[in-house]
Amino acid sequence: MSALRFELLHRDAHSFARRGRLHLPHGTVETPVFMPVGTQATVKSMTPADLADEIDAEIILGNTYHLMLRPGAELIARMGGLHRFMAWERPILTDSGGFQVWSLGALRKIEAHGVRFRSHIDGREVFLGPKESMDIQRKLGSDIVMAFDECTPYPATREQAARSMELSMRWAAECRTYLPANSNQALFGIVQGGMYPDLRRASLDQLLAIGFEGIAIGGLSVGEPKEEMLAILDSLAPHLPQNLPRYVMGVGTPEDLIEGIDRGIDMFDCVMPTRNARNGTLFTDDGRLNIKNRCHADDPRPIMEDCDCYTCRHFSRAYLRHLYMAKEILSSRLNTLHNLHYYCALMRRARSAIEEGRWPAFRDSFLQRYRCASACR
Repeated sequence: MSALRFELLHRDAHSFARRGRLHLPHGTVETPVFMPVGTQATVKSMTPADLADEIDAEIILGNTYHLMLRPGAELIARMGGLHRFMAWERPILTDSGGFQVWSLGALRKIEAHGVRFRSHIDGREVFLGPKESMDIQRKLGSDIVMAFDECTPYPATREQAARSMELSMRWAAECRTYLPANSNQALFGIVQGGMYPDLRRASLDQLLAIGFEGIAIGGLSVGEPKEEMLAILDSLAPHLPQNLPRYVMGVGTPEDLIEGIDRGIDMFDCVMPTRNARNGTLFTDDGRLNIKNRCHADDPRPIMEDCDCYTCRHFSRAYLRHLYMAKEILSSRLNTLHNLHYYCALMRRARSAIEEGRWPAFRDSFLQRYRCASACR
């Protein structure tokens, strides 16, 4: 029996937007969903209680590359797996490590059966391929496992994109062999092919022939103009199977999430809300708010008047600016609480809009307001 069961609950009549539910070994996940990124077995500055009780994150993401290097998959397995190690009881998705290895650039060498690279921590040589990635993710014990792939760079010629995509498809087939469909972990294949719609479609067809519990779309938000990213999603939307969850990896801004949902995407992850929080940038329905700006120095208002996150319930913009300028640790924590709450609440609002048949109006109203930021942000 598969470790994942997906229910399609509602479909919008005027777009590809849809409302679903994932059943996983560690719980149920309502979709569309945003997954906070816990790179090194922690979502930066957040406790598991923050994520569950204040933010109501239904699923988080862990990073295979970083965890294999430190503290090591064997240690985490001895500690009872990633859930027990980090005291998180809800579902976890682990990425394969492919994107991080790709981002090493000159420190890596791509071979037929994987990638050889130097650890960014201590310089030792490490090899990571489909077999190794599946073995590590099995030891981590995540609910959803990602196939090992090569992220096609941007820009890439058609020949480069085709060669990279075919390598990823061979690796995807190997991953399926090492983690069969009757495993207690669900395996997602990853669509590659650069900015070439026909290569993307060929990649999708190959993944469907292999058979996966979900389909991810990789190689986006890697430097391409937003128009090209949306064009790729547009080209894939009519061909994605209805019975499988769809996941766009590493995307993105609140407007990216709304645009992705409109094109039938169910799952998102990105470091943007946490990284921006640490840099003093906060997300609101009126666009980004830079808490460093002097105009917030004596502003008694919360970040958002109608936000019920812990930060907005208790603190003013003036206080948050003071913390940031004073370089207080609490600044990162309160900012992150707001940003992750905002992202997850946005997904709840999107789900309600789809359920109630008002998705097009919600989408248009949100995008218009978000893109019209006020003068002092």
